[in-house]
Amino acid sequence: MKKVRILSLLSVTALVTTVLVSVPVAANAAPMCDGKSPIQTCVGATSDGAPYAMQVPANFNGTVAMYSHGYRYNVDIPSAIPLIGGYKITNTPEPVPGGNAEVAKYFFSQGIAIMGSGFARQGWNLDSALKTNVELIDTFKKQFPATKKVIAWGSSLGGAITQGLTETHPELVSAAAPMCMATLEVDAELTMAGDFLWGLKTLFDPSIKAGNYSAGAAGVAESYADLGKVFTVMGKLQAGIATGAWPDTSSATGKALEAAGVPSRSALLLLGLIAGIPTQSAHFDSISGPTGALKLSFPLAVSPALAVLENGTNAAALAVLATQDVENQVGGAYFDNSKTDYSSRIESERVIFNAALSGNTVIDALLGALSAANPGAPRATGNAAAKAKLAALHHNTGKINIPTILMVGVADPITPAGGSQRVVDLYVEQYAAEKAAALKAYGSTKSYVAPINKLLMLWNTTPASYTKFSETGAPITSGPAAQGTNHCNFTTKQLMLVAKSLVQAANTGKLPSGGPIASAARKAGNLSVDKGIYIPLPKYYSGN
Repeated sequence: MKKVRILSLLSVTALVTTVLVSVPVAANAAPMCDGKSPIQTCVGATSDGAPYAMQVPANFNGTVAMYSHGYRYNVDIPSAIPLIGGYKITNTPEPVPGGNAEVAKYFFSQGIAIMGSGFARQGWNLDSALKTNVELIDTFKKQFPATKKVIAWGSSLGGAITQGLTETHPELVSAAAPMCMATLEVDAELTMAGDFLWGLKTLFDPSIKAGNYSAGAAGVAESYADLGKVFTVMGKLQAGIATGAWPDTSSATGKALEAAGVPSRSALLLLGLIAGIPTQSAHFDSISGPTGALKLSFPLAVSPALAVLENGTNAAALAVLATQDVENQVGGAYFDNSKTDYSSRIESERVIFNAALSGNTVIDALLGALSAANPGAPRATGNAAAKAKLAALHHNTGKINIPTILMVGVADPITPAGGSQRVVDLYVEQYAAEKAAALKAYGSTKSYVAPINKLLMLWNTTPASYTKFSETGAPITSGPAAQGTNHCNFTTKQLMLVAKSLVQAANTGKLPSGGPIASAARKAGNLSVDKGIYIPLPKYYSGN
């Protein structure tokens, strides 16, 4: 079987081509503007030292769109580390997603300015980024007093920053779009990644530290070592997908399962399911099979494991980098699965993926091996003080205060679509409460004012089928990732739809709705506003 190309985590987005290299400016000083026309560029730094860039068209109409970039590594990644090596810490501002020139051009054509901050620290920075953005808005308004409205949008962690801004300072923003948003509670995302990394350590390579990293430079070095081990073990699992062979680094528990005839691909899939990793990935739809004898058996028994291989590599790398980052912030280990009941997490999945998991006997053996009762699978216990500090960090509530657009890939392996589903669920309750309040008010005023819908959910869906095979029946993984998969994998047409919808909402106070937005979503490609779509919530919300 042709090797699967393991995809890298959180590839750093291209910087805005229209923004000059940041000019060193004293923090909290007035912006330095070049005065050019038709687009004027201003740079500076907020009081916390975060560099920013503003671009204002000559026909500025009083609206500015502020973009918040996603998670960037807070450490340099040595070139020797596979897939993501050679990364250097950057805090360059990103006023539009990925430096998309078409999006910037659209805003300028409408007389709308753009801006963004590089933020004072990289890594998980929700608390500091919120303060930075509040100050950035104030700085822009002082520099351009004609400013009337602010549009806020962001991707990944930037989506969480955007949502946080609308919750804490709704008076500052007219419309918002948290795209591929990090979960409301960072714990949900860290739990997904942490569970999968713990599973890799427990079954496939016990030398992976998987958290509780040392402080300072020593902890950074430990995370580097873990990254190398994770990529190595995923490569070994990839090589053994067809045969079911286990990595030679497997633990005693893993080797016992191998001796009992448990295929490594079934163990890998189970780890993905207990963590909540999507079973559709960049190149595997879990539906298609090659022409011939494997037409039915490939999607049933192999494809879901290959999807977890692609997605799980991203999740495990996130777990390493984010764990070291967050542990450094909270002063110790926070991941704790000492009381997690993994069996109850997959009651439905064990039926759906029974063939790929090699049947009930194997499923029970795997769950038994991962049970807290097995001394060969020691659980992780978080530090109480560190867990308390994590809880004290900013957590979004999901409250929708202004017209808000969500967009996420249904098989995003980093910011699970279930996180956006959580917001949708909460808004159903919020809207019902607002409607009840309006009805109650009618009892005394005899004037019914219906609440306005303030949430538009755009699901970035996967194609009906997309796995491709060579003439020999091997899956082809050299092509681009399918829509709805990978992290924040949006097209220019999709981003343009969000941008245009934001402008409409800012101008009218109302989101596009009904047939027009449904039609626009279809034309943008692989987008749906279907209210019948329901994505399972992250496993964090299962209560175990």
